Amino acid sequence: MRLILTFLLALAAFGQGAFQLKPGDRVVFYGDSITDQRLYTVFTETFVRTRLPGLDVKFTHSGWGGDRVTGGGGGIVDLRLRRDVAPYKPTVVTIMLGMNDGRYKPFDQYIYDWYTTGYKEMIRQLKELAPGVRITAIRPSPYDEVTRAPMPGGGYNPVLIKFGDFLQELAVKEGMAVADLNAPVVKMLEQAKATNADLAQRILPDRVHPGPSGHLIMAGALLKAWGAPAVVSEVEIDAASGKVAAQDNTAVSAVKAGSALSWTQADKALPMPINFNDAPTALAVKSSDFQQTLNRETLKVTGLKPGRYALRIDGLQVKVFTAEELAAGLDLTALPTPMLEQANKVHDLTLKRTGVHNVRWRTLEVPLAKDELTKNAAAMAALDALDEELEAKQMAAAKPVPHNFELVPV
Repeated sequence: MRLILTFLLALAAFGQGAFQLKPGDRVVFYGDSITDQRLYTVFTETFVRTRLPGLDVKFTHSGWGGDRVTGGGGGIVDLRLRRDVAPYKPTVVTIMLGMNDGRYKPFDQYIYDWYTTGYKEMIRQLKELAPGVRITAIRPSPYDEVTRAPMPGGGYNPVLIKFGDFLQELAVKEGMAVADLNAPVVKMLEQAKATNADLAQRILPDRVHPGPSGHLIMAGALLKAWGAPAVVSEVEIDAASGKVAAQDNTAVSAVKAGSALSWTQADKALPMPINFNDAPTALAVKSSDFQQTLNRETLKVTGLKPGRYALRIDGLQVKVFTAEELAAGLDLTALPTPMLEQANKVHDLTLKRTGVHNVRWRTLEVPLAKDELTKNAAAMAALDALDEELEAKQMAAAKPVPHNFELVPV
């Protein structure tokens, strides 16, 4: 009973039902090579910028290939935490470890004990370095044994699941949030394999490191664990009466009904930019609930006379639809809209900003630390300033603007 009560209190502490990132938060993504890919982390940053424009949150990407709970190529865990986490004064830290800790072999009790002991010590050190930090422990992403045969001896992904079960229990004791980046990806892979087995193998090309398609689903799992909002904007208009039947996260005005239908729409967010031209990404999204749970940007128009209508936004034609298709509702995220174009610009700035920080960290700070160079500090300061400038441009680019919509008979 006491354990259940503690668990419920932990859930309450992390504000279930409300987005967990708050104004002024400083987020550090910590982990191994999967975090070092800077893909699920970049997708997460872009989502926050586009879905919650104006939210003052800073992001630092501190993944290092080969990392375990005791450290790795970037140094022992003590050094990694002091150098790559603490200086950014984090209020939120995500931790994604486990893939290397299991040593790519079936379950071994000694290895498991080594991992759990090391993880507990890492949490202790992190809390000392960043008092009050809110930690999100990430259940390790999967070793792909869905599109390929399992590892002999019982498989490797069950080991990662067992590691995740330990994190779930530790989270109750330590007051941490947990994000499951294993089960949703496995479920997606199963559906993708049923649809196109050959293409599904490209989602995790080497069984360990996902491509962008897999990372997008992982980012979605992290965002849902944080309580991210699902709606970009939802609009329903009755063309016969010229009335707005429903609107969510937007403001619709100046509706004019006649032979054509027009209105002005001021959304409060931008869609998550998804590259549907990338076949593995399109398959992964189709095989998951990403769109329904995190990227709903819909337009529904009823009461139109039978026929075909051109959807134009700001005078530019997007696509032609039948009255029946419009009455059923459109998914605007899959269309070449000005909103998507703007969101892609934000994502491009996210990639550039994180790239600048990575150069500062991995090319200057760490490799040159012992060379006693008189110009290195100034070079890093210049890159920090460039990082801040790109962040300002990124946030400015994410501010939604009103758009003029038209449905014109063709």
